[in-house]
Amino acid sequence: MESMKLPVFKTTPVDDIPTIVSRLRNTFYSQKTRPAEFRIKQLRKLYWAIDDHKEELVEACRRDMNKGYFEAMAGEVNWVQNDIVFQTQNLEKWMKDEKPADIALTNRLVSPRIRKDPLGVVLVIGAFNFPVNLSFGPMVGAISAGNTVLLKPSESSPNSAAVMQKIMEESLDPDCYACVQGAIPETSALLEQKWDKIFFTGSSRTARIIAQAAAKNLTPIALELGGKNPAFVTKKADARLAARRLLWAKTMNAGQLCISQNYILVDKDVAPSLIEELKVAMKEFFPDGAKKSKDFSRIINTAAFNRIKRMVDNTSGKIVIGGTMDAEELFIEPTVVLVDDPKDSLIVEESFGPLIPILPVDNLDQALQIANETHATPLGVYAFGSKEETKKILDGTRSGGASINDGIFHGIIPNLAFGGVGDSGTGAYRGKASFDCFTHQRSITTTPGWMEKLLAVRYPPFYGTDKLKQFNKMGFLTPDFDRNGDKKVGWLWWLLTLGTASASKGASRAALVAGLYVAITMLMQRRALRPGLA
Repeated sequence: MESMKLPVFKTTPVDDIPTIVSRLRNTFYSQKTRPAEFRIKQLRKLYWAIDDHKEELVEACRRDMNKGYFEAMAGEVNWVQNDIVFQTQNLEKWMKDEKPADIALTNRLVSPRIRKDPLGVVLVIGAFNFPVNLSFGPMVGAISAGNTVLLKPSESSPNSAAVMQKIMEESLDPDCYACVQGAIPETSALLEQKWDKIFFTGSSRTARIIAQAAAKNLTPIALELGGKNPAFVTKKADARLAARRLLWAKTMNAGQLCISQNYILVDKDVAPSLIEELKVAMKEFFPDGAKKSKDFSRIINTAAFNRIKRMVDNTSGKIVIGGTMDAEELFIEPTVVLVDDPKDSLIVEESFGPLIPILPVDNLDQALQIANETHATPLGVYAFGSKEETKKILDGTRSGGASINDGIFHGIIPNLAFGGVGDSGTGAYRGKASFDCFTHQRSITTTPGWMEKLLAVRYPPFYGTDKLKQFNKMGFLTPDFDRNGDKKVGWLWWLLTLGTASASKGASRAALVAGLYVAITMLMQRRALRPGLA
């Protein structure tokens, strides 16, 4: 593969950026991207261009971070292709106007509907760890929604970025879609432009810079970040199952995955078994060692390598598995560290690497407290245990998503909405959520001329008239609750449930029967007093 020739990464001149953005905006105003046929055609062309250059994409991922063939195809190339097929097959259905629910009868006369409009000119800023997936993925949704798009791939994966630019230029309409390459100067120049939405995947530090820049123009943003994601292994968990699934999640892309667990909170009685099962799983996954495996990636660059190494150097924990590092090859072996302090560097910092700290806890309540104090809104939560225990974990935590008895599975289902909450991001995409992410739901009404007499109630003068009463009849809702916040119910229902409540509190079945008897008797008496009642 070394002999395969890849396109060269070339930085886009900063002075060219305003012209590129202006071209995209003029195209959007021309309504060229509005028709469904145009969007679908562009996506189909992109699909086949990706297919034609898939070997180059795989090789680019290998050169950028030693990503294996399986991961590059399944997690990058095929993933995007699958998304394109799904989008094109469903786009016309998604674009149709929707009828809103629960509209008052009088308001239905104006034909209320929700129209799906593209937002405009969109900036997509990709990430290095899954350079193809996290760049083309959101871009596909933006194209599907009818926007013009500028893609800025990560400069930290230059080979992948160069191949993606080549694919775009060969397949997509240049007046509608463009690719800008570069680092901080080019990104800063992009952020000075006016956008209708910015989609960013990356670190929370960079996200704050992007959010501040977007705020100047009131630009809406979608942020896909990361977080110190906790995994819980309870006393009732299957240690072998938890070990295999969490190791799989943490060794994918050498742990450079925003959604993988950052640490494992394990019941102290289960901790020894979990560590032993991790040793067994490690030998099964990498029989000749991770360094010799073609399926184990490398750290993206020296700065990231040194940061991860520093975390290990600063821990007070004990390395129980792995620990080998090679700065020249940017290799860090999957490393399991047994820690005893919730404030340990491996717990409070996000590793974004193949580190697996394990913190034994006394009970699940303690585990939940540590997780919430460490990071209140992570991107993912992973719970291993009984149904009752995993429910308690879901109830006691917040996160962008969660996988029960598994690691990261909720994040790898292509058509399941994916996104963070709070510190782990805002907005969601993938599948239909990608279309929705870049679409404005525009409420529309059409008022016919013949309704003018009916609408006279809204015109002044109002003083001394009953127009407010007439107007409220068109849609003012009467509360079905009292001042105490309790649901209002009829006298018959009250009597029936009174008897039921008595029975539920341990009263005899006779109390329930008596309650029903009284209710029926009162109903019959009431009917007798009202001869006209059928």
